[in-house]
Amino acid sequence: MSSSIAARVEVMQQELAGQLPASALNVFVGEIARFQAEGLPAGVATPGTPMPDGALLDAHGAATTLTAARNGRPAVVVTYRGAWCPYCNVALRTYQEDLLPALRERGIELIALSPQKPDQSLSTVEKNGLGFTVLSDPGNQIAEALGVLTQHSERAHETQRELGLDLADVNADGGYGLPMPTVLLVGADGVIRWIDVHPDYSTRTEVADILPALDLL
Repeated sequence: MSSSIAARVEVMQQELAGQLPASALNVFVGEIARFQAEGLPAGVATPGTPMPDGALLDAHGAATTLTAARNGRPAVVVTYRGAWCPYCNVALRTYQEDLLPALRERGIELIALSPQKPDQSLSTVEKNGLGFTVLSDPGNQIAEALGVLTQHSERAHETQRELGLDLADVNADGGYGLPMPTVLLVGADGVIRWIDVHPDYSTRTEVADILPALDLL
């Protein structure tokens, strides 16, 4: 197994520190601190409840659902923010390298969901060399049903726009909602077996935490 997501993120953050303006870094550090302080929202989905579904789009824009993507199989479902998010790309690459092989041995699907447009999902697949299903969740239907929907402050949105990113342009619904990074284990019966939510988007569920939980499937 390669290095942890946390170790990879630390390296990435050092690189970003030399690339982004100090004013922008301060805004994003403040956002992370705010999300940490707010913590886990009330009403987050719990194990034993049905996994929500919605009208999703695959990376080529075709209509689908999470149920169709699972095709009767158990799945590890990952919510991520978008192709623009460096933390997401680190996590998805790690899941490709260190998680996907173990899932294939067990006949478990790996499915990643974000609110971005399908062309951005395709960009995520191509940029990270992903061999698993990546879907768009327009309007954050699943994130909202799971209770993990969040949003940056207007100051953070302004800073993102100054850096060339407007979430309203990349999100499929033209909005600013984002899912908290979340990993769920969903049984073949569509019931949530395990869930791990990260209000702090700079941290992610480690492969070392997911692998032991697979026995719940």
